[in-house]
Amino acid sequence: MTAQFEIVEPPVGALPPRARLNSTAGVLSLDGTWQFAWSPTAETGKDPADPGRTWDTLPVPSHWQLHGYGSPAYTNVRFPFPIDPPYVPQDNPTGEYRRIVRRPADWRGGRVLLRFDGVDSWFQVWVNGAPVGRASGSRLTVEFDVTAHLTGGDDVLAVRVHQWSFGSYVEDQDQWWLSGIFRSVALLHRPEGGIDDLYVVAGGDGSLSVTAPVPVRFTRPDDVQPWSAEKPALYRLLVSTDAETVSLDVGFRTVTVDGDRLLLNGKPLVFRGVNRHDIDARTGRAVSRARMEHDVALMKEHNINAVRTSHYPPDPYFLSLCDRYGLYVIDECDIETHGFGLVGWRGNPSDDPAWGPVYLDRMRRMVERDKNAPSVVMWSLGNEAGWGRNLATNAAWTSSRDATRPIHYEADEECESVSVYSRMYPTYDKLEAIGRGAEPALADPERDRRRRGLPMIMCEYGHAMGNGPGGLADYEAIIDAYPRLAGGFIWEWADHALLSDGSYRYGGDFGELVHDGSFVVDGLLFPDRTPSPGLTELAAIITPVRLRFDGDDLLIENRWSFTTTAEVVFASAAGEVLDVPPIEPLTSYRLSDAPPSVTATLGGKVLARAQRPPALGAPARSGASGRERLGGVVISQPSREQHGDAGVDDAGREPFGDAGIDAGGRGGAAAGRSIPRPDRLGPFPLASVALDAWRAPTENDRFPGWDGKVSMEEQWRAAGLDRLIAAPARGRYQPAGLDSGFEIDYRWSIRDDGLRLDVDIERLGEWRLSLPRLGIALALRTPDPSSVVFSWLGLGPGESYPDSRAGVWFGEHSMTVGEAQTPYVVPQENGNRSEVSRMSLAAPAGTLHIAGDSPFDVAVRPWSTAALESARHADELVEDDVLWVHLAAGVTGLGSASCGPAVRPSGQYRAARAQLGFVFTTS
Repeated sequence: MTAQFEIVEPPVGALPPRARLNSTAGVLSLDGTWQFAWSPTAETGKDPADPGRTWDTLPVPSHWQLHGYGSPAYTNVRFPFPIDPPYVPQDNPTGEYRRIVRRPADWRGGRVLLRFDGVDSWFQVWVNGAPVGRASGSRLTVEFDVTAHLTGGDDVLAVRVHQWSFGSYVEDQDQWWLSGIFRSVALLHRPEGGIDDLYVVAGGDGSLSVTAPVPVRFTRPDDVQPWSAEKPALYRLLVSTDAETVSLDVGFRTVTVDGDRLLLNGKPLVFRGVNRHDIDARTGRAVSRARMEHDVALMKEHNINAVRTSHYPPDPYFLSLCDRYGLYVIDECDIETHGFGLVGWRGNPSDDPAWGPVYLDRMRRMVERDKNAPSVVMWSLGNEAGWGRNLATNAAWTSSRDATRPIHYEADEECESVSVYSRMYPTYDKLEAIGRGAEPALADPERDRRRRGLPMIMCEYGHAMGNGPGGLADYEAIIDAYPRLAGGFIWEWADHALLSDGSYRYGGDFGELVHDGSFVVDGLLFPDRTPSPGLTELAAIITPVRLRFDGDDLLIENRWSFTTTAEVVFASAAGEVLDVPPIEPLTSYRLSDAPPSVTATLGGKVLARAQRPPALGAPARSGASGRERLGGVVISQPSREQHGDAGVDDAGREPFGDAGIDAGGRGGAAAGRSIPRPDRLGPFPLASVALDAWRAPTENDRFPGWDGKVSMEEQWRAAGLDRLIAAPARGRYQPAGLDSGFEIDYRWSIRDDGLRLDVDIERLGEWRLSLPRLGIALALRTPDPSSVVFSWLGLGPGESYPDSRAGVWFGEHSMTVGEAQTPYVVPQENGNRSEVSRMSLAAPAGTLHIAGDSPFDVAVRPWSTAALESARHADELVEDDVLWVHLAAGVTGLGSASCGPAVRPSGQYRAARAQLGFVFTTS
């Protein structure tokens, strides 16, 4: 027998969808504490008339899995149940909700509606045991008329929610499977003669159209300014009847597709955006208004101008924030059937006529609810649901209902029904070809001509999983070069890790049999809402005011479409304000004889920095003025017993030792007295010195990328870089079973300016791959390595890599070793600082200074690479009494191979030989 939740149908007993309006009519929030009972199956045995006074309680909004009832589960593509639509497992966890409601005494006449903004995944409603209706569409508003069921006294509102339903097959949206009433619930008073719906169209030319189902009165705002993300001008529109006044904030703007250009108010509309899921580490998709506003403010702070609401409509309050703060929104329907792709799209609902009414209902509910939001500039049919007649029908209906917004859907690859061409994670070459209109031709010449003539967006790119994404500047350069390209949306805004027992957890941590691991941890924000280095990098790349030196001249580019730079302050490093006239939108200005370092700020916020290139890579000085030379150096050769457990490198290999001493030094080093390897460097006992040619793989290292076949991690492991064995007598590091490896020569000497170390590293064998890094690792004994103060002259203050360094600048930087770690949820390579010429490590016993002959990469850590690599969660990292200092001639970049292109050749470190020279002093 088919259960009701397996019947493919739109909501039953629900009212037609309508706009979200602020009204003078009454609203009674039902958020708060509800009575709750949970059952592991759909048969709960509970009577809908039972008020459940002895049951447990549960907050609404919330997810029951986050309150001890069942467990969260994460899958990206795969359904966590057999693919047998519309049927679902017999074990179907179900929540029974009860709430006593009372119609307010002043709600005289009219109707009372019951509104749900989000219930996952299917639910039934009763009042006093009488059925009211049933609905699916987890992230869509639905309303029921309960007027006839209310007595005026205490009434029992019963809601039964099933975790699985037919609707689950179209909600496979790369997220946690979480259930319950997770958005707000309210009673609404609808007076006779009220305004049930309203459709306002406000054009960028100042035109205004107001459509309502009843005669209404309103006053048109005068002297309006156009709305844009740069200047989000809003005007309060009051619309009235004798029974009710509703209000909404109107933004006057026009979105058009003109040939292959996407325009807003006649100017280029380029999305510098992010994809956004509802997520909070503590509450899942039950996101508070405060959290939403905090996120929107962070987006604006980091130069983000657009959001794609992946992959469902957001809480309506989020759209009001986008209206007010200024963010362009692609509003996406609550449809994704990705799991069908694993079975060749057999049975995909997108092309099944039986599912047509469900698809159209979902589209209608989104469009009608959000049609008045000025921030919504485009409708999206959904995501990764294949293609079929139901999506085509949704596109046709939407275009007829709202001709003012273009239609988006990435999987309509031939652009049969959409207004823009959309791609996910294109490689750089493919994106550049699309920009030129030179993408591979379609079989149908007419469709090919149409698609080639449309604007193109990347609905997803720059996969922000773990340490990364790298290569964003290369994407931006291609977008800049081709007007057809209307930008894109980084995947994604925030990590989805859930807080459990004080630690952040991801797929597989809750006992799921089927899961996709840490692929859910792929955001620009960490779970605690701290910006990641990836967000800092993105902000610098997409800045609306770009600075670049051309010789002694400074080129200033205004990338705003509607705003001059009149309020931007351009200043030198010394604080001198530069004489720069206001630069018009989408134009540039050349400032002659500019100072070597310039900052552009707006309202105290740094928009851009520029430094004349010679400042980078300036010759390092051996030592520094005012420093004492290294004193108390113990030069006797340490015994094996003195090494102890720390006398091996971080992969368990024996350190190279003290061979290879050369009295005169090499590589241009000044003559000095040769010594064995010292026992200590300044205040730090030296536990070991080892070749460093490995890193704890990043998430991106573990994937081949869309343009590759073998991941960098796999290539590196095949070359044995993770298992090098030291042969001290020969000065070699080689992996078992291979004749390749490295030959290394260390030379310690005492000179007038301090203790010097020269290192020569040469590759052995024929290698044609990049290296994770190449240099040396010092293990320094100290009782509290995280508290050591790390200071350096180089790029900072954040971490940087060859393909991710736009968000850092050259200068003096300082922080503790603990602060220098980037707390990725999955521990991995992090914290590299680039173009360093000198650095210092300060502990209570003194300070060690290190100066390089040429710029080097450095990472300082309170744990070894081996510990970083073996940990799968941040709380598994436990520091001991060793500070690890990684000094490298070069490192390989980050890329976006977890979902996108791998590191470009320009970001890969390849060298047959490396020479490093360092001078150590103390103070």
